[in-house]
This record gives sequence, structure tokens and C-alpha cells, in this order.
Amino acid sequence: MITGRIHSTESFGTVDGPGVRFVVFFQGCPLRCKYCHNPDTWDFSGGSERTAEEILKEYDSYKEFLKSGGITATGGEPLAQAEFLAELFSLAKSRGIHTCLDTSAGVYDTNRHEIIDKALKYTDLVMLDIKHIDSAAHKELTGIGNERVLAFAEHLCELGIPLWVRHVVVPGITDGEDELFRLGEYLSGLSSLKALDVLPYHDMAKPKYEQLGIDYPLGSTPPLTKEEAVRAKETIINGIKAGLKNRKNL
Repeated sequence: MITGRIHSTESFGTVDGPGVRFVVFFQGCPLRCKYCHNPDTWDFSGGSERTAEEILKEYDSYKEFLKSGGITATGGEPLAQAEFLAELFSLAKSRGIHTCLDTSAGVYDTNRHEIIDKALKYTDLVMLDIKHIDSAAHKELTGIGNERVLAFAEHLCELGIPLWVRHVVVPGITDGEDELFRLGEYLSGLSSLKALDVLPYHDMAKPKYEQLGIDYPLGSTPPLTKEEAVRAKETIINGIKAGLKNRKNL
């Protein structure tokens, strides 16, 4: 029997896909994003082992409240446990449950994606975090470049899987107008793109870092205001429009 290493679950997630969601936090992540708000999910040896049946039994206890939503796998990094993710989503789909994958795609490998495709076969929606459009800046922010992330986005388009892109705007790091515009231009080429979430950076995870004895990487970086987030989204959308116009003129 396949088991997954799970950090925790949340019964009434409202920002983890359409509707009210049952959220499963997978344990373990290879990225070290400087603004990560779940550093307690990094360690691959943490959490506890659970079966897909056990998780869906817990889902069933809340299903009356989740009819407009479904189940979301987040983390940590669910694709690091792709075989278990496939098991969980396959079982969920057999019960008519909408499935959503929230990922940063740092483990995606274009040469070995069969097991990930097995999970994607049962995935209704992917929420993909694109941390930075510039690969060097992405590496500075997360520990790896963005090549795998962008390749995964393009693979989803090849498979025709609906895609929501999330981008966290951090003052002085991911808020440059040129980079935001370039991100929009890139997004204009993603045929599966259905939505864009521009999320303002916040520092509410600081207490977690203190409890874990970890230095908070962004120190005194101020939270982004809602007005700044709106302007950032407008810049990305302008980039999308420009990209679409350029493609139309080709």
C-alpha cells in the first residue's frame, strides 16, 4: 500500500482553488524560498505517513461543506511525492471530487516526467507558483533557476490542463516593472492559462521561523500594500496584452 508523508490537513481552505477546499499539505520541499510561510514543511523526514484512503475518509467528514470545491494538494511540494499524489487524486476522481494541485514545480524533469504525468492524469486544475521570470533572480530567491518551472507550465499546456498562475510580489525583489511586464509576455503564450493571482508579500511567517530557530531571510522587508499589488497586476496584464498583440501580428 502506497503511503505519503503528510504535514497536515485543513478542512475549509478558501484560497486554494475554486470553492471551499479540503487542503492536504505534503511534507518536504527542495526549494528554500525566502518568503516561504511553511518552513516546517521543508524536511522530507517530517510529518507522518498516511494512506490516500485515510485522507479521503477525513475529507468525507467535511464533504457536505465542500460540494462547490474539492481537494487541493499543496505543501511542501506534492510533486516530490508524485506516486502518492497520483494515488490520492485517482481515488478522489473515482468519487467525483474536483482535484487541484498547488505546486512550484521545482522537481519537474523533462526527461523523467512519466510518474508526474500519472498524477496529472487525475488533476483538474494546477495552481503554479512562478516566483520570478528571470532565472538568475529566481535562483537567488528560491535556490534554483526557473527552467523547470517554465517547462512544467508549457507541459501543462501540451496536456490541456487548466492553469492558474500565482505570483508573490515582494518589495525590491519581484516588483520590478520590467520583470513584471516580461512575466506577462510569457504568460500570454500559455494556452491553458485560466487565471492570474498576484499576491502581496507579507511577513506573518516570522514567528514560525523563530520557533524553528531559523533566521528569517527577508529581515525587515516591508509587506506589500494592496495598492502596490494592484499596480503590479496591471503591469503583468499589460505584458499579457502586448504578448498577445505581438503573436497576432506574427
